Amino acid sequence: MNSILVTGCNRGLGLGLIKSFLNLSSPPRHIIATCRNIQQAEELNSLGKQHSNLHILQIDLKDVDKYDQFVQEVEAIVRDNGLNVLFNNAGVSPKSTRLNFVKSEDLIDTFVTNTVAPIMLTKAFVPLLKKAAEANPSAPMGPLKACVVNMSSILGSIAANTDGGLYAYRTSKAALNAATKSMSLDLKPNQIMAVALHPGWVRTDMGGSKAPLSVDESCDGMVQTVMQLSEKHNGGFLQYDGKELPW
Repeated sequence: MNSILVTGCNRGLGLGLIKSFLNLSSPPRHIIATCRNIQQAEELNSLGKQHSNLHILQIDLKDVDKYDQFVQEVEAIVRDNGLNVLFNNAGVSPKSTRLNFVKSEDLIDTFVTNTVAPIMLTKAFVPLLKKAAEANPSAPMGPLKACVVNMSSILGSIAANTDGGLYAYRTSKAALNAATKSMSLDLKPNQIMAVALHPGWVRTDMGGSKAPLSVDESCDGMVQTVMQLSEKHNGGFLQYDGKELPW
């Protein structure tokens, strides 16, 4: 893989993914990490000083008007090789859970970050993803050609919802799953695949201290799953360890 872009890398799973990609025996030539505020991303900056293949870019993903400029920044890094993998990781989860606590502003804000941003960012990066696919005509569909990975959650599964609640988060991830399926169909003629990926229940600020998985366990699993993606996975909903999940 020549290049991968991961959004939301200041902490948690985003930072963990960067570490896992850097630790591969043959890491990508260009690992591009985004964060909202570079000055506050101390651990990410430390990694950047240690690894010349790590590029850190600042962007507020809610500011869709800045996407074209952002794509140009990424293009300056990957050049004619295009972008092999766009990993839409950045996400939020409001604290409100049950129906009587739902706030409209929580629903809207969560949809903007978890659903609107990944869709619009993917749209903006299609030309660079197409360039990567065209630059690797003999490679099979997957990360060596061009791939969109959307960070979803089992909480976005309608079939697996047995507990209710979590309206903003569940609906935003269910919508992202629907978008991922459409991407897999719309982008397939260009040899670009798309998958939704569930990280598992992880001990992060979002997952809480009772979660069974560490960040390293989840991220190492997700990286291995991404590296093994092929055409048969296109449009799928997968767990961090590659297990297929119900919609």
